[in-house]
Amino acid sequence: MNAQTASTRTSATSGRQCSPAGRVTRSLLGYGVIAGPVYVAVSLAQALTRDGFELDKHAWSLLQNGSLGWIQITNFIVTGLMTIAAAVGLSRAMTAGRGRRSAPLLIAAYGAGMLGSGIFTADPAQGFPVGTPQVTTVSWHGMLHLAIGGAGFLCLIAACLVLGSRFARAGLTGLAWMSRVTGVAFLAAFAGIASGSHGPTVPAFIAAVLLVWAWLATISVHFYRRTI
Repeated sequence: MNAQTASTRTSATSGRQCSPAGRVTRSLLGYGVIAGPVYVAVSLAQALTRDGFELDKHAWSLLQNGSLGWIQITNFIVTGLMTIAAAVGLSRAMTAGRGRRSAPLLIAAYGAGMLGSGIFTADPAQGFPVGTPQVTTVSWHGMLHLAIGGAGFLCLIAACLVLGSRFARAGLTGLAWMSRVTGVAFLAAFAGIASGSHGPTVPAFIAAVLLVWAWLATISVHFYRRTI
């Protein structure tokens, strides 16, 4: 009888794992895992090969300019859409509790910020592309790029803190600390680069971006494993 019960439970679990809704949710969460590697790989490939671009000086947004700017524009748009898809997956996977509604919405807003930053491109600046003056005038689309991107960053920081609180309440200490550290580190890096200062602020911001994508991948995997 016990063996029969165990067999029945195993069959039921297998059936749930193969449910159409679960497959859709897992597929959406998968975008949270691949979004970061795609964005970073495409950005770094350009940063290391495009003439005049300096990793320790230029923000990756500047890659939207020049004859090859369409690559980074596409990178922003595609990554933004993948982030929104991951947020939809989170909204389907998360059960009742703190951040059930707000966290996916905040992550979706971050994805929308990337999407908007791809549509409204950054202005050439700081000598890139080659021949650009160090100081340039900010255009209307450059202003929108900064405003939309900044709003998305703030939503991302809020999402980190909200999920950090949720994980702490659930006793998931590692995820709680990772979420909170990611939010605080990204806030500090964003404040540094938004101040307009150069030097270590650009590498620090790149490091914070890498941390953010690692965090999104980690929480996507966490909820992926709990989706049946």
